[in-house]
Amino acid sequence: MSYAIYPSLVDKRVVVTGGGSGIGAAIVEAFAKQGARVFFIDVAEADSRRLEQTLAGEPHAPTFLHCDLRDAAAIERAFDDIANMAGSIDVLVNNAANDDRHHWDNVSAAYWDERMAVNLRHQFFCAQAAAKRMRVAKHGAIVNMGSISWHLALPELTLYMTAKAAIEGLTRGLARELGEHGIRVNTVIPGAVRTPRQMKLWQSPDSEAKLIAQQCLHERIDPEHVARMVLFLASDDAARCTARDYYVDAGWFGA
Repeated sequence: MSYAIYPSLVDKRVVVTGGGSGIGAAIVEAFAKQGARVFFIDVAEADSRRLEQTLAGEPHAPTFLHCDLRDAAAIERAFDDIANMAGSIDVLVNNAANDDRHHWDNVSAAYWDERMAVNLRHQFFCAQAAAKRMRVAKHGAIVNMGSISWHLALPELTLYMTAKAAIEGLTRGLARELGEHGIRVNTVIPGAVRTPRQMKLWQSPDSEAKLIAQQCLHERIDPEHVARMVLFLASDDAARCTARDYYVDAGWFGA
């Protein structure tokens, strides 16, 4: 297939959280192939180093930074390091998340706090750290990653869905606050994406066939399909797009 090239992304300084594998790795690769300078944050050392090696031949080889996004102080240090290396930050993709299953009556207060730290809190603090740099230049783009799960009320994901629903509110709030600085904020909402983790842990041939049948488009969604939407929203082609939700779900929700 032939995909768009965005000249406005060349040399842009892009930060991707959870960029070492899955959708995040596809986003890192997509930006790198557009000629952007990509910095990606993850705790998965081995996967992230492999991705660095795979993309070493791109115009700007992506740079991996190890950071536990549950630690707000570590987030600030990581963004300081990126800004020192790159000069500033133009694009942030808040991708990191974890959709581990759980049963509602086994949830403790400590588990609640940990799930919110993994799936929600870091999106705000990463946006805060990036926006401090973006507002100096009076431009920037933040893409928050949501989820189709809470729109469909999927089972054994109550805390994950709570966090992902809040992200859409976070997007609207930040879009209002940051718009005066020329910073755009949007949410991308993936459907059932065929990542190695999803296929290993949650999908079987039967479940995959059922979800494909429920979509308007009877085709699997791959990480690169989500990455293409992220590229558009980060580019100047989306210059008047902010405070909105963009679905990449093959028409699953509402079908």
